[in-house]
Amino acid sequence: MIIVLLGAPGAGKGTQAKRLVEKRGFGHVSTGDLLRDAVSRGTELGRRADEYMKGGRLVPDEIVLGLVEELFEAGTSADIILDGFPRTVPQAEGLDALLSKHETAVDCVVFIDITVDEAIRRLSSRVSCSDCGAVYNLMWKPPATDGVCDVCGGELTRRSDDEPEAIERRFTEYHAATKPLTDYYRSRGILRAVDTSLTSEEIQSEIDGILDGGCGCGTRETG
Repeated sequence: MIIVLLGAPGAGKGTQAKRLVEKRGFGHVSTGDLLRDAVSRGTELGRRADEYMKGGRLVPDEIVLGLVEELFEAGTSADIILDGFPRTVPQAEGLDALLSKHETAVDCVVFIDITVDEAIRRLSSRVSCSDCGAVYNLMWKPPATDGVCDVCGGELTRRSDDEPEAIERRFTEYHAATKPLTDYYRSRGILRAVDTSLTSEEIQSEIDGILDGGCGCGTRETG
């Protein structure tokens, strides 16, 4: 089974991906991890990608798709979560063509839906230590003493991109870029959405229902 996991900043996509890896044995494929691994190993694709990244430029789709294809050429047989890719319709079309060569396809796209107000509430609660980098969430994992790191006693601060105005801008940009992609997968009948207004346990249960039902059970399609 090949699952694409989509979600705006603050949707909890990483948490759900981790759970699927731990509880259901999925392989977690992050394009960021693929890029870093290829660069560290000094492969041809890694060297090409490194030139773009060092120059502060986006890595072209053909390189990212090449890294994903190497994964399938290595003969992976595990259920896979694709996290962070595809991000655009051309990338999705390229992925479809690549998977078709290996006689497989994306089985399901799980879109973890979140409102901008909820995204702001979650992300603006995140603070980190200016000394050791420890991360806290004032909603779920607050420090013992307000503004002070439990680990080293350093000052806790909020990153500039976790300020409400920055979060709203990121959220708007994400949805503008992602809507054509969700429309693409909806037209194929494989897009399923999970509402983050549910409890964590309910979200987990709904995702399990999607997967256990062949991506058609216990879900609602996005509107």
